[in-house]
Amino acid sequence: MGEQCIQLLFSGDVIMLSTWVSVIVLLAVRHVRSEDGVQPCGQIQTSGSVVPLGSPVAATCVVRDDCPLVTGRAVHILWRLDEGFIAGSRVSHQNGTASKVVVPSFNRSRATLTCCVQASRLQVVAGVEIRAGHPPAAPQHLTCQTNLTDPIALTCSWDPGRETGLLTHYTLHTETWDLKKNWTYEVPPGLHRFTIPRSGLVLFSEMKIYVKAVNELGDATSSPVVLEPVSAAKFDLPRILRVNAVPGRSGCLRLRWALSQHQTWLHEQCFNLEVRLKPADSNQWNEQPILLGSVRPAKPVYQCRLLHGTRYFAQIRVQYQKSPWSGWSSSQTGVTLETAPTGRLDSWTKAWADHTHKQLNIQLFWKPSKQFRANGQNVSYIVSVQKAAGERGKVCATAGNHCTFQLPRKVRRVYLSAVNAAGRSSPTEVHIHHPKGRSVISDVTVIPPDDQSLLVQWKSQNTSALTGYVVEWRPLLLEDLSLVQFEMVDKNQSSLVIAGSIEPYKPYGIAVYPRYKDGIGLPQTVNAYSREKAPSMTPTLTLKKTWQSHIELSWDEIPLDKRNGIIQSYRVFYWSEKGPAKVVDSDLEARRVILKDLNTMFLYKAFIMVSTSGGSLNGSTIHFEIEPFDAVTIVMIVIASGVGMSLFMIFVVMTCFSNHKRIKGRFWPAVPDPANSSIKRWTSESTQSILPSWDNEEPNPIYLSHLSFLDLPTKLSTEDDDLWLKGSEVTSDLGESICGSPFIPGYSRSNSDSVPYATVIFSGPCSSPPPKEPQVYLRSESTQPLLEAEESFSPKCYQNIAAHGLPSDQCFFGPSHDCVPEEGAGSVILWDDFPFLRALAMNDTQND
Repeated sequence: MGEQCIQLLFSGDVIMLSTWVSVIVLLAVRHVRSEDGVQPCGQIQTSGSVVPLGSPVAATCVVRDDCPLVTGRAVHILWRLDEGFIAGSRVSHQNGTASKVVVPSFNRSRATLTCCVQASRLQVVAGVEIRAGHPPAAPQHLTCQTNLTDPIALTCSWDPGRETGLLTHYTLHTETWDLKKNWTYEVPPGLHRFTIPRSGLVLFSEMKIYVKAVNELGDATSSPVVLEPVSAAKFDLPRILRVNAVPGRSGCLRLRWALSQHQTWLHEQCFNLEVRLKPADSNQWNEQPILLGSVRPAKPVYQCRLLHGTRYFAQIRVQYQKSPWSGWSSSQTGVTLETAPTGRLDSWTKAWADHTHKQLNIQLFWKPSKQFRANGQNVSYIVSVQKAAGERGKVCATAGNHCTFQLPRKVRRVYLSAVNAAGRSSPTEVHIHHPKGRSVISDVTVIPPDDQSLLVQWKSQNTSALTGYVVEWRPLLLEDLSLVQFEMVDKNQSSLVIAGSIEPYKPYGIAVYPRYKDGIGLPQTVNAYSREKAPSMTPTLTLKKTWQSHIELSWDEIPLDKRNGIIQSYRVFYWSEKGPAKVVDSDLEARRVILKDLNTMFLYKAFIMVSTSGGSLNGSTIHFEIEPFDAVTIVMIVIASGVGMSLFMIFVVMTCFSNHKRIKGRFWPAVPDPANSSIKRWTSESTQSILPSWDNEEPNPIYLSHLSFLDLPTKLSTEDDDLWLKGSEVTSDLGESICGSPFIPGYSRSNSDSVPYATVIFSGPCSSPPPKEPQVYLRSESTQPLLEAEESFSPKCYQNIAAHGLPSDQCFFGPSHDCVPEEGAGSVILWDDFPFLRALAMNDTQND
């Protein structure tokens, strides 16, 4: 071929080419030459390769008639912009076939426009790259600042404005009028600031500075800045050398200052100076700094109209003409001259009677009012019952904000004064009122607006007698009374915002008191937090008691400093190895729960969750199980057994008492006491009628209820008639008892402990005739021992009763010192000392 063109094969009539392929094609087309190397096949003429963004673009493609690609063929020209085809129109041209295309709005930053011919294949014959952007805007906000610390230089910066989309060059131009010399500085691409070196500066000479921007679409220049380099300097932090009081001028301080050590060579220049102050007990600087103009560093400055006797912190900053202000210097302190305190103090008094009710205990709190001025450093306070200054009547002196003392009940007011080294303030009168036992405050609520404040709200039932309210608050974790704060509130208010010393997660006690004309009423109190979170610890669960299938868990109260909020709930979670978890809520005051319906076959686990409005915390897990027979069950079984046994014993005893005579006769025979018996208790009713009573002092006779009757032979021999006197020959109990008596001659004491009781035999009284068939009354066959008489209890001899035919001077049981029996007389019976034998008195049975 005479002319070689790069041919691109298309699949069909449309093909998508990437941008980099288009660039390669464009570069290739630019170097297509005919075989003789003179002319390309086609050429594109445009209105411009760089155009404003969004403007129209026109282009014309001319294909030479002698181009080998189109020789002998009909020429059809196509246009393509990057990946897509655009429509063109055929135009006439003297050098060949031509086509023209117009892009109405070119809104791309750059694109490739190519011209192709349709032969056997689609052939690219020419191409051009078109870029679009904006002309540069004039740089804005040109500012310059001088650095007077080594190295000395002037740095200028500006705002380039909107992005141009094209490569833009910036140059910085300076004109120094005194030297009549200009400098131009090329700014590196991409930067919008430049530092002018010391060689291009005259510090105390004005110079003009501006910036010029240039790109392919045009150029722009910023507004010029005229300045003196020193006036554009931001000075280093100045220094305060000394702050002290001005002698003879109360409320004034004198400040001596200097520039930084690197800038002391400018000490002869005049500067603008700003001073700011704050009291030592304040966190806020004065709102508007005090401006002092044309001040040399060697000259001191004065600040007056300050509080007397107050320590102040002071800071300064400097400016040269209209240069930027330097930073604030470090703080220095000074104290103004003292004067006596002025103004009144706000006070709050709480009173209550002591145990004797003769004096009042007083707690007095105070704070400076808005008008109060301490006017000194070391301020103390004096409470006195007298208005005049002096030691007399003083009840309290302190440097704090509260005082506790006692006063007689009749004292109605005290006087509070502030004292410093310069004098004493006018006394503030404080009224002492007796506490009132009524309260009209209700529904005290606290809402935290933020972490450092609390909004207290309350309601009152009756405000007609009120003069106002007192809101008192203090941190509950600290017991120091100096931390108690208060605020007096008008009676028309029902809320107060507490701020200043409130910390999150700390409890505060708040009390609202009603204030009357003649006293203070009862308060309503509430605890509050400005912010809450989960507790810092949980209590330990303790097994307190178990019984049957129940168990009681208890725990101690969480310390106040670990709660981090108001406890809202205690929840105990428990579960067994084979069962679902269950939850039990506890009463906040009781702090215990009872877990019911537990199975003795399983091991249980449990933990407690403590919650506040700020979060919850879970405690550690404990393990427990229920014993089949716990202590409570065993105690209940023992009690039930004891109750059953007691009921059985009561039944037995009642049964025994109901048949006590029969049982007593079986086990404990009723044996009369010989020393306390009489014939009245041993005779039957028939005997009583036969034998008259000889002892009028004896009570009514009680007769034996149990006697045995023995049948004796009807006829007794003479020897048988003497059986009463021959005890050794008689085998009956009566014979042994009487004949063997130690009081009868011939008695031999037996070593046996058991002496059988006598068998009672009645054959009738002496006056009655012998019965045909004698009766024998058997008292008992018991072998209970008789009371053996000691020798010291030997009975006296008494005269026998003559009622039954016995001689009055006859003694029974032998001779006695008290009575001497006559010859042939019988023994004398000792009736009083032997009432038992007295009851057995017998008539003589011998036949005279």
